[in-house]
Amino acid sequence: MQAIIEKSSRKAARRTRIPVLLIGLAVSLSACGDLTNGEEGGLRPLDPILVAQGKEIFRHDTYGDEVYWTDTLRMHEVIASVVSPRVALSVGLQVDADVLPPAVKDAIAAGQVDLDDPATTVTLLKLNSVIGVHGTVETVAGKDTLVRVGISCALCHSRADSSFAPGIGSRRDGWAATNLNVGAIVALSPAISEELKTILRSWGPGRYDPRINHDGLNTPIVIPPAYGLHGVAKETYTGDGPVSYWNAYVAVTQMHGRGSFQDPRLGSSVTADPDLVTSKLPALAEYQFSLSAPMSPTAPDASTLARGKAVFNGQGTCSTCHIPSQQFTDVGLGRLHAPNVTGMDPAYAARTATKRYRTTPLRALWQHAPYFHDGSAATLDSVVTHYDRVLGLKLSPQQRADLVAYLGTL
Repeated sequence: MQAIIEKSSRKAARRTRIPVLLIGLAVSLSACGDLTNGEEGGLRPLDPILVAQGKEIFRHDTYGDEVYWTDTLRMHEVIASVVSPRVALSVGLQVDADVLPPAVKDAIAAGQVDLDDPATTVTLLKLNSVIGVHGTVETVAGKDTLVRVGISCALCHSRADSSFAPGIGSRRDGWAATNLNVGAIVALSPAISEELKTILRSWGPGRYDPRINHDGLNTPIVIPPAYGLHGVAKETYTGDGPVSYWNAYVAVTQMHGRGSFQDPRLGSSVTADPDLVTSKLPALAEYQFSLSAPMSPTAPDASTLARGKAVFNGQGTCSTCHIPSQQFTDVGLGRLHAPNVTGMDPAYAARTATKRYRTTPLRALWQHAPYFHDGSAATLDSVVTHYDRVLGLKLSPQQRADLVAYLGTL
């Protein structure tokens, strides 16, 4: 495969990164706040220049986190020794087929590429084709050697559409990484204790605990989609802050990028000089705001849809909190909810800045099961059954079925 790549790479144009510019007051952040609304209350138009910059940041920027993933966790050693493409795909890592040279794709399709050889993974990293994972590959003693590795936002919030092969295809930015086993991946590090590895392996695909390195507790949550956020006032299941607040939190405290983050509510204060995160937050959020929720590939008949919508707005009381005019949430009205109000497990909320849960904006529900912050509802039917019981809705079987059908279109 190396010979194929060397021949193809000579023909390939070098990818040009769009420089990250300082942003004017019109789109500036104040304490990581995002401007999402226009002057008359509608959604403001997005800046196409910022969107383009943000796309590059979202997909490729590691914020200097190679120091952590390479020097501390030694993941470059793990990848080069045991992570074959087959292993990588099995834990949810995915490949962007659109950046693979045609000769490489032809070789993969013809079965001429060894998917059980970690050296093939190194080659794919050299091609910058592993979504959300970025490696520096140098020639050492005559062979390609992975010397640095880092991650970007796309690792957890971008998927391949599997149009070329399972786990290999065109990028779908914003899609939740429902099959990405972050815990299993990190547990491969030789720098982690066996006790912590056991915890990490217990998470399973599509789950991650963004607080464990702060308080040592373990209540993993479902990795959420990053699309459909334009107009949503506060990100995260607990509404700790706007999108850029969470981007900063993750980039600095979870990805371990070189940046600054402060939140006295959490007792968290990290300062970096140079700061490789903060100046990029406006563009990153702008790109996320540009990511529309994907439409459901199927739809119920018109009568079922009408009945389900009537239940949603009526006896089901869904629209009381999932307000259609507010991006199907009420967080923009300043509302957060105590766990017992909606029958949620309070354990995760208790570890956050707000101690409450945000009403999740409903978007592309068909795409990112399981549901609730902890994934405790495997299906939309389970969601409806939960609220029917907790809120005493007394829905008939027909009403529940119609409501589930309607939710699947949101």
